[in-house]
Parts: sequence; C-alpha cells; structure tokens
Amino acid sequence: MRRSMPERVFNIFNILIMLLLMIITIYPLWYVFCGSFSDGNELMSHTGIMLWPKGFELAAYEAVFNNNQVMSGFNNSFIVLVGGTALNLLMTSIGAYVLSRKNLYWRKSLMKLIVLTMYFSGGLVPTYLLIAKTLHMNDSLLALIIPTAINTHNLVIMRTSFSDIPDSLIESAQLDGAKHGRILFSIVIPISKAILAVMTLYYAVAHWNSWFTASIYLKSRSKYPLQLVLREILIQNSAVSASDAGIDNSEKYYIGETVKYATIIVSTVPILLVYPFLQRYFVKGVMVGAVKG
Repeated sequence: MRRSMPERVFNIFNILIMLLLMIITIYPLWYVFCGSFSDGNELMSHTGIMLWPKGFELAAYEAVFNNNQVMSGFNNSFIVLVGGTALNLLMTSIGAYVLSRKNLYWRKSLMKLIVLTMYFSGGLVPTYLLIAKTLHMNDSLLALIIPTAINTHNLVIMRTSFSDIPDSLIESAQLDGAKHGRILFSIVIPISKAILAVMTLYYAVAHWNSWFTASIYLKSRSKYPLQLVLREILIQNSAVSASDAGIDNSEKYYIGETVKYATIIVSTVPILLVYPFLQRYFVKGVMVGAVKG
C-alpha cells in the first residue's frame, strides 16, 4: 500500500524523534563507559562531548577489582539476587492467585488493606527493631531477602494478570480433581510467562541495586553485597584501592574520578546482560490489565 506524502512526512518525523530520544538515553551511559577507560588527567581537563576514551587506561578497573571485597560482594549479591527473586516470585504468585479468585471471602476488603501498605508503613525504626531484634536477622543475608518477599505493587500487577485467565479453565481443572496448588503450578504459572518475566526483571533489578538495607542490617564486611562495596569505593574516592594498584599519591584524585565511572559500569553491566533475554516478554507483560474488552 502506497503511503501519502503527509504519512511519509509523519513517519520521518517520528523516526527523527525516536533517534533523538535514543541518543539522549544512550549517550550518558556511553560517556560513563568512555570515562571509565580514560586517563584521569585527560578526563579532568576535557570539556564537552566525549565519543571515545581520552587516553586508554585500565587503572580504574584495576583499582576496583584489586579491592578484595569486590568478588565477595559479587558472590553475596548473587546469593541475594537468586534467592530473593525466587522467593519473591513464589510468594507473589501465591498471593496473586489467591486474590484473583472471585469466590474469596472478604476479597475487596483484603485488597484494600494490602494496597494501604503501599502508602503507609511502620517506619524505619520499628522495621529495624522487628527484623534485627524480634526476628534476629541482624548481620544476616536473610534480612535482605525475607522482609522484601512481596512487593505490593508487583502483587497487584500479577493479580490483574491472573484475573484475566478464563474461569472456565480453572473450573475444568477443578472438575478433574485438581486442587488450588496444582492449578497454580500446573496451569496458571505456565500460561503466565510474560508477567513472570516482568516480575523477575523488577525484583532482580531491585535486589541488585539495593544497598541501603544492607548498610543497616549487615555488620560483617564479608557479607556486604556488591553495591555496598562499590559505594564504599566511591566514598573513599578509591584512595586505598589506588594505592593497592601501585598508583602514585599525586594521581589518586584523578584516578578517583575514573573509578566513579568504573563502579557504575561494573554494577550496571550484569543487569544489561540479563535484560535482552526478558525483553520479548516485557512489553506484553507490563501491558497486562491496561486494555479491557
């Protein structure tokens, strides 16, 4: 079908706008990437747009990875990421399935109480006392996993997705003698891959980027997740790491600037590698409940 001139102009305009938005989105990350491989002195003297590293250097990454806690931070973050995300998906799926059943007693009242937690919480001090003193999770990785087992916003999204599953499908399984557990794990979850992929991405990113909770509950440095380790490197301006890398004191300040960029890359790349595998489910899953018909 041949497009008219106004349609072609409109399409060209849309393409130009999207290219501009893409450049605006990608360039900051590209700038950080180039800065992490740049020479500290040249980077500090450079002004304006940077398209390539200013003097190729690996000192920033040496400073980061020569810190002995970085690898232990990776291990701890991986444990929290895998264990936490698995628990999140399990608990959220169970809660969403229960709330999606139309014959559940006090369903609407229960949903109101759950949604209320999105706007009001016990506060930082009561939460700390509950987790550290009552549940005795202080200085344990469990403090980063169990208290965040269910996110209310994600629970509501998954409940909406499960509510769109035809009742006839559930009823036919019940007529065959299937209980709710069998229905959830054998029918509901297998046909809800899109929303599960979205929830996996949401929860995984939240666990990977989390550092504040770890700074409150963890005392042993050997249990620090990667984000908390990298935060310390940033705060210290990599003075200790630079010394470990054999860098002269006069250059520590300049190396510290490139280390800031290197820490951003180190903490961002793992999530960027995971996203392409979930991207095909993301648009479909995030639109669940947006269209009614």
